[in-house]
Amino acid sequence: MNTTFELGNLKVIDLTKPLDPKTESRRCHLIRYNTGGPIPDFHTAMDLTSHLGTHCECPYHHDDNWPSVAELPLTTFMGRAIYVDFKDTLPHRKHISAADLDKATEGWVKEGDILIIDSSYKLAPFTPDTNTDKDQRLLVNGETAQWCVDHKIKCVGFGDGVSIENCNEDVKPFHDICMAENIVFLEVLKNLDKLTQDTFFMSYSPLPIYGLDSCPIRAYAIEGLAEFSR
Repeated sequence: MNTTFELGNLKVIDLTKPLDPKTESRRCHLIRYNTGGPIPDFHTAMDLTSHLGTHCECPYHHDDNWPSVAELPLTTFMGRAIYVDFKDTLPHRKHISAADLDKATEGWVKEGDILIIDSSYKLAPFTPDTNTDKDQRLLVNGETAQWCVDHKIKCVGFGDGVSIENCNEDVKPFHDICMAENIVFLEVLKNLDKLTQDTFFMSYSPLPIYGLDSCPIRAYAIEGLAEFSR
């Protein structure tokens, strides 16, 4: 499957995990049927979990009183993204601290940015290897979340080098602190190694359905737009 494309002078990178109903471990069923009638054609009923593949989690995911997908402005789901790849600069299984993010961004981050974090300790999430000796990914917690709030980030995305299922003591504060400020999450992004720039335009729009907490999305980066660079 091709993941990078040329569009004039721009480079487009698909950051989405492709889905195959035959192999997905999460709920993903397609029911194809013929509508019949005077113009018979085919439709598909989709039976999907809201947290399938690469998906965008919205505040309603953690509190009934916080906005669902359709209650957030469209600009929540696009903008300037910065890619912070800690590679192997931090010890494995370390919580990403405010000091770590300060050092990595060095005044680079702006209000309303999308923060993408990753490392070299890669492991596909939500597998039997999660939280075993094979799992050396970096971790997030309440301190990581508070940094995002303080810097007015609007979205946090994760590569396979950061764990988002470590333990409730880390995961719940990270979600609650961020989502109380309408910061959305992107879990989990692919093909980040195809990026050639660390700052780019990004889009990941979910379906605008009221009462939906999360939605599978098609995430992509566009490199080369001057107003979405450092």
